[in-house]
Amino acid sequence: MDNSIRLEYLQAMGIDVWIPRTFMPVVSESEPEADAVTKEETTELELPTNLLGAWVDLETEVASCTKCNLCQTRTQTVFGTGNKTADWMIIGEAPGQHEDEQGKPFVGKAGLLLTEMLRAAGLDRDEVFITNILKCRPPGNRDPKQEEVENCSAYLRQQRELLKPKIILAVGRIAAQTLLNTDAPLTKLRGNVHTLDGVPLVVVYHPAYLLRSLLEKRKAWQDLQLAVQTVKNNKG
Repeated sequence: MDNSIRLEYLQAMGIDVWIPRTFMPVVSESEPEADAVTKEETTELELPTNLLGAWVDLETEVASCTKCNLCQTRTQTVFGTGNKTADWMIIGEAPGQHEDEQGKPFVGKAGLLLTEMLRAAGLDRDEVFITNILKCRPPGNRDPKQEEVENCSAYLRQQRELLKPKIILAVGRIAAQTLLNTDAPLTKLRGNVHTLDGVPLVVVYHPAYLLRSLLEKRKAWQDLQLAVQTVKNNKG
């Protein structure tokens, strides 16, 4: 991302641009993408054999899933990426066009903004695990249907059980309502620490929405800070 755009994002969210960051350097756009893959593969090599096998089996099962009609329109499934021993689990709604094409969650402009938000909080994308409620793109990026959510729910639950995160970040209204089993509006869900199977859960605006709503970016940063503080408090 262009540095001027990065600064604009951070300043709009009320983030001091001089904030110290302790994350690993991100791979620049000019560097081979294989470098980023190597980081994830290195993390996987550190997993116990049985746990690594469970992750591989689950990803294979997702890749061949035909539980709903989305299997007929997808380019590929989007299982999730990142550190499979991460403290942070970030869960969005569903893959979009770019995610469907690349097989990775949160890419494109919304993904870049999410990356910047994490960086400002001292987190690199390689240090968290990012996935979605749905593993396939709904045609036209429509909202997920209830039966699609139900068909994918076991996959997400298994991911949570394997990862055992210390914090879950629910990104966007649909992810938040699905995970918390509520129809409450996002404005009522954000700003609080919820729990999901005993794991703290914080709700944040979807970055795609933030790109259209400049005034909400500061609130998103406040919610991210709430998540950071929650992790710190639990470690203490």
